[in-house]
Amino acid sequence: MAEAKKRYFAQSELKEMGEETVKLVQQAIDAGELEKAKKLNRRMYREFASQHDNYLNWVTSLLTFIQNRLGDEAVYESIYGAFEALGALADAYRGQDPGKQAAMLAAGFRGHLTSAVVEEDDEKFTVMMAPCGSGGKIVANNGYAPTGKFAKLKKPHKMTFGKADFPIYCAHCALQDIVPMEKTGYPIWVMETPDKVGEVPCKYYIYKNPDDIPARFYERYGLKKPPVKSKK
Repeated sequence: MAEAKKRYFAQSELKEMGEETVKLVQQAIDAGELEKAKKLNRRMYREFASQHDNYLNWVTSLLTFIQNRLGDEAVYESIYGAFEALGALADAYRGQDPGKQAAMLAAGFRGHLTSAVVEEDDEKFTVMMAPCGSGGKIVANNGYAPTGKFAKLKKPHKMTFGKADFPIYCAHCALQDIVPMEKTGYPIWVMETPDKVGEVPCKYYIYKNPDDIPARFYERYGLKKPPVKSKK
């Protein structure tokens, strides 16, 4: 008689292995199993962090490949094309009032597994990642040459906010401004970058009235601020 093969898990364990972690967290809370819920919550963080960082590095590796093979303009064109395809996301933001836009942006930042700082004054909202969980994370992990494998954009360009030696992943941030500006005349938000990009958080401004956006945020991209007044 053949010897029985070893089973590693009970059927109930196999079933739980395939369940969404968030569902298991909710079930544990409902059952009053708070320590199990905390353990599952930490597991969920690790699961997402692994996927997040893999995709972060994947995108940066692809941009580095494009730059090495085809040059800086090809990097710009590839990011521009990607952001044109995200028009529905831009429309989702644009259809909300400024307060909702600020909340949505903060939620997007929290999706990078970091905290967000949100400030409000009479004119605008200021939203920051603290610390940056995307481009800043690559910088903090020494992902760029010479110690790392990813490239920087050496020459100033509008996708580098006119800065030299710019982290290639962070080049997409300028396109978040440029694409909606060129398509609609107005950005969804505008960015202010520090001297040491990736080391100090960038600031995102959501103006309550788009007509209050300073002209300099257009001019740095070679664009002109629209003369037509928007609806308040």
